[in-house]
Amino acid sequence: MKVRIGIDVGGTFTDAVAIDNDTYEVIGVVKTPTTHDAKEGVAAGIIQVLHKVMEQCNIAPEDVVFIAHGTTQATNALLEGDVAKVGVVTLGQGLQGAKSKGDTSIGDIELAPGKFLRSENSYVDTSTQDLDGAIRQALEELKGRGCTSFVAAEAFSVDDPANENRTVELCREISLPGTATNDISKLYGLKIRTRTAVVNASIMPKMLEAATMTDESIKAASIESPLMVMRCDGGVMTVDEVRNRPILTILSGPAAGVAGALMYEKLTDGIFFEVGGTSTDISCVKDGKVMIRYAEVGGHKTYLNSLDVRTVGIGGGSMVEIRNGKAVNTGPRSAHIAGLEYEVYTPEDKIVEPRLVSVRPMEGDPEYACIECANGVRVALTMAGAANLAGFVREEDYAYGNVEAARKAWKPLADNMGCTVEEAARKVLDFAAAKNSKVASQLIKDYEMDPRHTVFVGGGGGAATVVPHLAQTMGHKFYIAKNAPVISTIGVALAMVRDMVERSVTNPTDEDIISVRREAELKAIQNGAAPGTVEVSVEVDTQRNIVRAIAVGATEMRSKDRMNQKLELDKLLDIVAENLEVHRGGLQVAAQNGVMYAVQYAKVEKKLFGLVKKSAHQLRLIDEEGVIRLQKNNAWVRQTTVAQWEKDLEWILEELTEYNDGGTNLPNVYVVLGKRIIDLSGMQSPEQIVSLGNVELTGCRQEEPLILAATKRVDA
Repeated sequence: MKVRIGIDVGGTFTDAVAIDNDTYEVIGVVKTPTTHDAKEGVAAGIIQVLHKVMEQCNIAPEDVVFIAHGTTQATNALLEGDVAKVGVVTLGQGLQGAKSKGDTSIGDIELAPGKFLRSENSYVDTSTQDLDGAIRQALEELKGRGCTSFVAAEAFSVDDPANENRTVELCREISLPGTATNDISKLYGLKIRTRTAVVNASIMPKMLEAATMTDESIKAASIESPLMVMRCDGGVMTVDEVRNRPILTILSGPAAGVAGALMYEKLTDGIFFEVGGTSTDISCVKDGKVMIRYAEVGGHKTYLNSLDVRTVGIGGGSMVEIRNGKAVNTGPRSAHIAGLEYEVYTPEDKIVEPRLVSVRPMEGDPEYACIECANGVRVALTMAGAANLAGFVREEDYAYGNVEAARKAWKPLADNMGCTVEEAARKVLDFAAAKNSKVASQLIKDYEMDPRHTVFVGGGGGAATVVPHLAQTMGHKFYIAKNAPVISTIGVALAMVRDMVERSVTNPTDEDIISVRREAELKAIQNGAAPGTVEVSVEVDTQRNIVRAIAVGATEMRSKDRMNQKLELDKLLDIVAENLEVHRGGLQVAAQNGVMYAVQYAKVEKKLFGLVKKSAHQLRLIDEEGVIRLQKNNAWVRQTTVAQWEKDLEWILEELTEYNDGGTNLPNVYVVLGKRIIDLSGMQSPEQIVSLGNVELTGCRQEEPLILAATKRVDA
């Protein structure tokens, strides 16, 4: 049996899962405390769980075809202020150089109260005859000011990176960690690019050490498959890339959770909640894709593309805040911070003559509920207890506990509040739902989701303590993900290689767009993707003059289609009818390519007492597994082939292109090849659409069926 292994390094535990590479079924799970204090750091725990899971499942080293780990190390380093002081070498000359001095002076970034990322600057005039000597002098000067990691920053280095790259080479010659801003981002905007590079450099020393130790340990275990590391956008990358861009591992934990959920759950539009003991990470899935945005560090924007995850201080272990012996709030403190056991996981016979007392887990905290028993047992009243008491946790859920023990523990609080134990529990759940619903509602609004069709999905060990009640409160359907307690670790094991290239280009030519696409494809291959598996999507943002290419590929041994569960056409039409809230009889399959179906519904709106009729052809592009991949309010669809697509495109452009005082408005065009949606929207000329489309279709059979769909830009 060939096996994939995923390892997730959390703040408390390090988990490992072994997955059958053919069926994607979990065959083993192991958990061990995270080894923060070990000489080898968290790498020691990674090796411990690796050996344990291989022994438990009788896995030979040669049978491991993929191994990856996710880590919170970079995130924790920033949260705790455990970062290096960064020296910025600013390169330039003349007036532009003078401006660059200001743009690259990042100063101190407050990461947490009293915790700072500190940086210093030194300017090098690039017109000097001995440029290498001047750079070496600047590095020595910055070392003298306590800097241990370095950034090379120059205006327009994305166009000419020579000076920045030379500075990083000189750093390596004297064994100093260095980052070039052009290696972090290809976007213009020196200030944000430098800030992103400074954050990267600040965690470099710590991450270099951990990456090297882990990589060496994996090789020592005779595993030939190269170690991959989880990225913040849900993909994986090589250890070498971690050494260059450790910033990409920030927020990789939540990214792994939602990536795991999407492997198992056929989700079109949803909000994913990964619930731990202390907090809940909330993210958004739209049209089957996770939403990504630029991350902020210390309240400052960076050019780091990461999962849009929003964290709320509510988890399964969240305690009940009390005032005058009555519940007034839930969280953010959790039982483990207070050093208390959960009431619902304590044997019933240990809850003897319970008495309500208050505790302050940390200095300055309000009072939280604690139960003191006559036998000396002390437990916390928690979200897990409340959810079990209120009937939201099923017996098969990981969070299921001893309801009778919880009932005895909660009675003193309920008596004080003048209500039943179940009513007290519901009030506490309501306090938590108020916090979570605010964030979930904002995500739905930000991404223009339809609340009627947005499903809540729970992951993490505490999923059942939060999601069922929240879904009921907000009026959404919900379910708990398969293998919810280890969903992040599964996400790591099943992750794809991913890379992204963004370039600032005004009025991009065909060559510009194809060049960015090729660069992204090569980066993904460099990062371990098998060349034949890489799929690239290109976006042109005309408002911000950005060309963005995202390349996603599989490692050599991945069997991508093993989990496919094909549905009959009747079932697919039922799903679309439910989504559109129409009768199935009015639906029409306008085009299909064997694995994707373009289903349309003619919607007619009557105005002015029926005198005026407005019609629209709603489109739902659904795959054979029942996931709606594209939703448009009014679209034109053609069935075509690779040989015929340019001719059909010509017809669509003639029909949908609009001409006005602002110029020509081309339609948004989508070509569907197999399960791939090639997004050609945002292009500025018909030639660009044809050129990029043909690049994507290179190597396809001429008779290969395609779906061609388009919308006017105002109807998108």
